[in-house]
Amino acid sequence: MSPLDGWGNFYVIVGSSAGALIGLQFVVLTLLAERPSARSAEAGAAFATPSVVHFVVSLLVSAVMSAPWHGIGSVSAFWGIVGVAGIVYAAVIVQRMRKQTAYKPVFEDWMFHVILPLIAYAMLAISALVAWLDTRRTLFVVGAATVLFLFIGIHNAWDAVTYHVFVNLPKQDAADRKSTADTNTPSTEDR
Repeated sequence: MSPLDGWGNFYVIVGSSAGALIGLQFVVLTLLAERPSARSAEAGAAFATPSVVHFVVSLLVSAVMSAPWHGIGSVSAFWGIVGVAGIVYAAVIVQRMRKQTAYKPVFEDWMFHVILPLIAYAMLAISALVAWLDTRRTLFVVGAATVLFLFIGIHNAWDAVTYHVFVNLPKQDAADRKSTADTNTPSTEDR
């Protein structure tokens, strides 16, 4: 009996959720793209893209873990690769968040876009190293990291939608109304 037996349903649930949320994120971003601001591309790279990446990582780990592996070796190597790549990606996100000027990140943004993902990626990387020592506990750590990616993505997607709906769109509506009023106001020459 493989130590991976019994994890199939867990990863089917997490992977399915991640896949559905990836699709939903694209729908929301498409709807919001109808009214882009000038600085939305750099903010999207800093805030929206990582959410999709975390959903994809959750889906990818779920897919790999659902395969009928006979041992932990190949799977733990995969965790190590994803973990190290994710740590590098977290550094890229830090640079993107600092570089963009559309929004000033607050502590919550740093927590959910950098700190928690870094913890989850570190959990995967460390799991690769200790999988042979305590496989059973390591599988729970990998499961926790996968769910953490899912929750991070959900939080970040919700945060982005609420920001656009309650902050960004009202600002754009006000600017559009002002622009329309300015073009409809007769000039002194017309009077």
